[in-house]
Amino acid sequence: MFGTFMSTLDSSIVNIALPTIRRELGAGDSVEWIVLCYLLTTTSTLLIMGKLSDWVGRRTLYITGFCVFVLGSLLCGLAWNLWSLVGFRVVQGLGASMIFAVGPAIIGDTFAPQERGQAMGLMGSIVAAGSSAGPVIGGFLLGKFGWSSIFFVNVPIGLLAIWRAWTILPESPKVTGQRFDLVGAGLFLFGVISLLTGLDFGPEPLYGWDHPLVVTLLSIGTVLLVLFLLWEMRVREPMLQLSLFRIRPYTAAILAAFCGFLASGGNLFVIPFFLQQLLGLPPERAGLILLAGPLTLSLVAPLGGYLSSRISTRWLSSFGLLITAGGYIAFSFLAVDWTWQDVIWRSSLVSLGFGLFQSPNSSSALNAAPVAQRGIASSMIAFMRNLGFVVGIAIAAAVWYSTRNRWALANDASPESTAAQLLGMHYAYLTMSGLVLTGALISFTRGRTTPPVSNPVQLENTISKP
Repeated sequence: MFGTFMSTLDSSIVNIALPTIRRELGAGDSVEWIVLCYLLTTTSTLLIMGKLSDWVGRRTLYITGFCVFVLGSLLCGLAWNLWSLVGFRVVQGLGASMIFAVGPAIIGDTFAPQERGQAMGLMGSIVAAGSSAGPVIGGFLLGKFGWSSIFFVNVPIGLLAIWRAWTILPESPKVTGQRFDLVGAGLFLFGVISLLTGLDFGPEPLYGWDHPLVVTLLSIGTVLLVLFLLWEMRVREPMLQLSLFRIRPYTAAILAAFCGFLASGGNLFVIPFFLQQLLGLPPERAGLILLAGPLTLSLVAPLGGYLSSRISTRWLSSFGLLITAGGYIAFSFLAVDWTWQDVIWRSSLVSLGFGLFQSPNSSSALNAAPVAQRGIASSMIAFMRNLGFVVGIAIAAAVWYSTRNRWALANDASPESTAAQLLGMHYAYLTMSGLVLTGALISFTRGRTTPPVSNPVQLENTISKP
């Protein structure tokens, strides 16, 4: 919970400081690399860290992740210009990747299958708490101590977490006698970085989807990831055991999660523009309205975890996604005469459904995965979340911009006109609804999860034998 809170707090707290950092460091439009490099580093190394955790042990990698994250945070606070800050954010992202990849696997090692849902529900509350607290704590620190303080605040939290992790976490099972798949790791690393960079640049007005750089990045990323899958099929000791995806409940869980996070990424991209550009709300008030989602999630996530031990995940997660889809459909009727109450109840409805879905779904994925592959299975859940956010933003931007531009051209109006913007956002939310409904269908088709052997000591003795 320490690691999850610190990582999510850092993500939300940095965003609010970007205008200040841009002004004080003279960063210009390159300030986006402060966020982008962290996202690229974290997402592209998640599976690698998951595999390493199976190899060296979850406890070792998790504590190492804390140490690297704290060091990166300290260095970020001491940064003297934009590119030194970007470099230190890469260090921070490596530490966050270790924490994100291993956290669910530690829960899987610690709790019995019937208890994992409740544990994941508590973790969901911590995610929401970190996201909610970020803007509040960030605003206070920025006003009192300057932008460096938003990084320094991680140091005492991280040191406390290192001490508790060192004291509490037991030794975890290790897979011994295997080689690390360096070729597979390299193909995956550079493939994901190329693909995500292209997806991030695509919606930007400076580039566009037909820009040669964007086309090249997307093409290279796709080719490298296809080569990665082909290599993993042939290599003797792969980084990612593709047989993991033959487990139907696991595959259904991560695909349903991917669909849900696609919509979440799109919503996080569109809703601030609607609140500030079309409703004319100041950033402070818009931020308070956006707290409704995380606050609802923090209350509902433990309930979803509690119910997961009493209701079939197939029904509970699918029902949760149907509620979320209803929230996005309600958002598709957006209008310029909405009040803050109109936005809050829809945001709460989206988070209510997602809170019922996320914890049981993640628990189901961990329960279905073999214990020897729990590290890589855990990191795949985190990878789908990050990938979903990035791709979701790209999809929402593509639907929004293309729809508004086409309408403006047909009606001899400006793409920035209110009518054009509303129509584009309308179709973006309908697309999000379709993605979540697809996730609900996938979730409903999962089979019954049969938990694998869950005794880490017995497993370690078995795996370690020559």
